[in-house]
Amino acid sequence: MSQAEMTRTDEESVTAPVELSAEKLYEKCMSLANNLWWTWQPDVFNLFRDLDPIRWRQLDHNPIALLREFTPERLETRVAEMVLYSRINHAYRRLKEYMSSSTTWADTHAGVLGAKPVAYFSAEFGIHESIQIYSGGLGVLSGDHIKSASGLGVPLVAIGLFYDQGYFKQHLNEEGYQMEEYLDTKVENLPMKPAVDPSGKPITIQIDLKGGKLLAKVWQMNVGRVPLFLLDCDVDGNSPEDRELTSRLYGGDERTRIRQEMVLGVGGIKALKALGIHPGVYHLNEGHSAFATIEAVRDHMHEDGMTFDDALREVAKRTVFTTHTPVPAGHDRFDAGLIEEHLGHLRESIGISHEQLMGLGRVDTNNQGETFCMTVLGLKASRRANAVSQLHGHVSRSMWAHLWPWRVEEEIPIGHITNGVHIPSWIAWQMLQLYDRHFPSGWYQRMGESEVWQSIHNVDPGELWETHATLKNLLLQFVRRRISRQCRRRGENDDAVERARTVLDPNILTIGFARRFATYKRADLLLTDVDRLVEMMSDSQRPVQFIFSGKAHPKDEPGKAKIKKIQNLRHDPQFRDRIVFIEDYDINVCRHMIQGVDVWLNNPRQPLEASGTSGQKVVLNGGLNCSILDGWWAEAYDGRNGFAIGTGRTHTDTAKQDARDAEDLYKVLENEVIPLYYNRDVDGLPQEWIKRMMNSIGTLAWRFSAHRMVADYTKLCYVPAAGGLSSQLPT
Repeated sequence: MSQAEMTRTDEESVTAPVELSAEKLYEKCMSLANNLWWTWQPDVFNLFRDLDPIRWRQLDHNPIALLREFTPERLETRVAEMVLYSRINHAYRRLKEYMSSSTTWADTHAGVLGAKPVAYFSAEFGIHESIQIYSGGLGVLSGDHIKSASGLGVPLVAIGLFYDQGYFKQHLNEEGYQMEEYLDTKVENLPMKPAVDPSGKPITIQIDLKGGKLLAKVWQMNVGRVPLFLLDCDVDGNSPEDRELTSRLYGGDERTRIRQEMVLGVGGIKALKALGIHPGVYHLNEGHSAFATIEAVRDHMHEDGMTFDDALREVAKRTVFTTHTPVPAGHDRFDAGLIEEHLGHLRESIGISHEQLMGLGRVDTNNQGETFCMTVLGLKASRRANAVSQLHGHVSRSMWAHLWPWRVEEEIPIGHITNGVHIPSWIAWQMLQLYDRHFPSGWYQRMGESEVWQSIHNVDPGELWETHATLKNLLLQFVRRRISRQCRRRGENDDAVERARTVLDPNILTIGFARRFATYKRADLLLTDVDRLVEMMSDSQRPVQFIFSGKAHPKDEPGKAKIKKIQNLRHDPQFRDRIVFIEDYDINVCRHMIQGVDVWLNNPRQPLEASGTSGQKVVLNGGLNCSILDGWWAEAYDGRNGFAIGTGRTHTDTAKQDARDAEDLYKVLENEVIPLYYNRDVDGLPQEWIKRMMNSIGTLAWRFSAHRMVADYTKLCYVPAAGGLSSQLPT
């Protein structure tokens, strides 16, 4: 059965209902809701939506919150009305089969991990919009990583923090200024339960500090086959301040940050031990969790009688470290006082001096004025380190070369594994149907193979274009709902609300830009030459329109200024109907945008984009990338599968580079993107544009998938770190 057939909702899928008691029916639906496997299963997603489409949208697509509004009897009535019995049984059976399957990719390629699973640490996980424990790209990458680990059957457990207020909700006031709002999460509406030890007792771990102790309870979520354990400091026994410690993601000062990272790293190792899990590999996704290595060293010394040096060597050979940012401010640093306050007790238990401990986080171990850097600790305490794109690998080796002064830059031990995206999570249902009609049988199980995606060239151009047009219309409907809601919230007049309901035109080239509003991402690069932009947008024959979205960090005033600048264009008649800003960017907004835009715009200041993954999601749905040759796009662009802004060269003067990149952006839009989009044949089809869409899908979809990424990590990092290689010779 094809993936589309499994999600079909018409009469063909309806068979005679299986008799279920109301309680059993409710139990099956709750079982589906309590495993986040449903988040990448369109049939289950549609099933929950059909129970109550209005409340489904209002509840941020949260099936547990939705089901809690039903009694078993009312659910039974609704299921009978919608003839959903067989769909529920089918989805429930598929989940059970998925969870019990013993034939996965990892069975053949990663057998050693069955006895020595991977422990994957990350400060955030972006799995679904209803689970607010992520802020942006790093979290979504982590979510995609564990979803693909589940799909491939890689034995992996994930460790993070539970933020009961998550990241902030964004609203723009009348002046266009970003306002932040934090809302408490209703734990009872989340698919998690207390994690228990082998005896069935709920787990609470204790971290000893110089000034006292820090406690954390452990929650468990199931993401397909992968258990995700989340540590939460809101427990009796903690001070009022510490009970709030894990309430917000990336909130507070440096003291808050180091305490959160102690809970993630040190607490994460303690939680694994309490759970009875003995990892063969530690994967530290960014430096936030690097304290895990010191706690793992302590455990080896106390349990196995090792010396500090031997224990550090043992931990390092089992540790994989991924660095994500070439921006210096993105690497956490702490002064000696904070380090001693929080790690002094741990330091004493492993018998090293304060200066030895500080040396683990310093590039120059003898420089007593240097702060402690979490990335340095991650690099020193691992034997396998990687950047997240080929270009980022070059940048990282240069950035951290002083850690290995005896090596030439090319021999710095930092490689790269380019990021990818979890295809089932980001592909539109309409594109899934199209692929099912034209791709080989079973393609959904082989999405990481290049040959599978070459079938896109067998698709009729008109069919591909019609599918894309459908998705674009859905995006514009979503945008209009959101923009009109924003107008109503700000108390704008009825004319403004009504105008919002008709904003944008499906026949116009639509360009999307959505990401974190850090200054280096240059969201306002388009506004460098306003007259030129207006001329493009108001062209009567070939107009252009733009959709923006994204959040700035609460403390990033320059980033907020860029949001305000773009948002307030709505007051200018030249831009009012051609540029919109969608508030509160999250996974849901991202999903709509990447599935419906014609072009995805990305113009960071090179080489500050480590990888980027939003443009990879666009590929799956037929959109084209127009990007600076940075991050993943630098190794992806071939001249026929999208558009490049500039040639990849950088200027030492950032002002000159910005000016040059702006000019290159205008040129590629005026000379390539716009003419290609509006060059139509007698049937109204942009044949050359469609050909570029096909080239994009055929060359990029398989290569930048999370399945490929996780397979690379497994073969190149996890299996060697766990001691599973049958042969290896020194080079």
